[in-house]
Amino acid sequence: MNSWTALQLAQHLDAELIGSETLEISSVGTLERARPDQVSFLSNPKLKHLLTDCQAGLLLLRTEDKALWPGAALLVADPYVAFAKLAQLLDSTPPAALGIHPTAQIDAGATLGKGVSVGPYAVISAGAVIGDDVEIGAHTFIGEAAHLGTGCRIWPNVSIYHRVELGSNCIVHSGAVLGADGFGFANERGRWLKIPQVGTVLIGDDCEIGAQTCIDRGAIENTVIGNNVIIDNLCQIAHNVRIGDHTAIAGCTTIAGSATIGRYCIIGGAAVINGHIEICDGAQISGMAMLMKPVTEKGVYTSGIPATTNAEWRKNTARLRKIDQLYQRVKDLEQQLSDSKTTDKQA
Repeated sequence: MNSWTALQLAQHLDAELIGSETLEISSVGTLERARPDQVSFLSNPKLKHLLTDCQAGLLLLRTEDKALWPGAALLVADPYVAFAKLAQLLDSTPPAALGIHPTAQIDAGATLGKGVSVGPYAVISAGAVIGDDVEIGAHTFIGEAAHLGTGCRIWPNVSIYHRVELGSNCIVHSGAVLGADGFGFANERGRWLKIPQVGTVLIGDDCEIGAQTCIDRGAIENTVIGNNVIIDNLCQIAHNVRIGDHTAIAGCTTIAGSATIGRYCIIGGAAVINGHIEICDGAQISGMAMLMKPVTEKGVYTSGIPATTNAEWRKNTARLRKIDQLYQRVKDLEQQLSDSKTTDKQA
């Protein structure tokens, strides 16, 4: 277990320390359940009441909140960001692999950098290039001429197809499939003809791909994921999609082929984005929204009906079924009103 003194943590964050410099901190914890050897944080003012019973040995606080806490603290501009940085420092997650397991199948034509680890029964194909300090988990498949940048961590049972490229320090979680064929077919009198998908997937630096997420290879050109893009579990990214730097995509989102997502976008869970449309930089898409048209202005976009009681839902649904009748009645009334005004003028 990692153990750091309060002074070392303060130096790591360039933060002001209040309290003992020699206090030992070994892990992170919540305000409700943190132990004296753990560090926690207060970023939401609504949680100030939890400080009364908090047992954390060290707390991350804004300067204006230091009077709320009698114990040891690190004063920072953003407690949540500081917490993320300390969580990385104190991370106890085991490696995806340690050393090269004897059952790993590594083609003689593959190139491995320094410090690479490959787990049991993993396969690295001919022409693959694996950067320094990469970890490849058990039963993972790396296809021909695939490139993995320095420091990537690939968890077990990942499939990375031929010629897929990952930048440095990417994390790919179990079950993810990168570079499978896009859904490209032509229809000849009712029979589907497969169109070979000859592009690939290019992923930038510092990206994270969630478990069971699929990113399809391009049909002719490439599917491109920018730097520091984070994609949650169970997402579907279709062929030739382009996603800009620093965009975040929550679980179960589906993005259809050739859509372009801008930089710094936030896309909520289970959103559906139509193909061949563009979403501008900085757009925020609510969970379960369905986008059928381009988004050209930064803002929050929402669709769908929020949950309500079953009785209210049934009532509203019954009314919705009559909307066409109501629309026609309004049109008829407008026409009658227009005819009446015309008659009055003639009179």
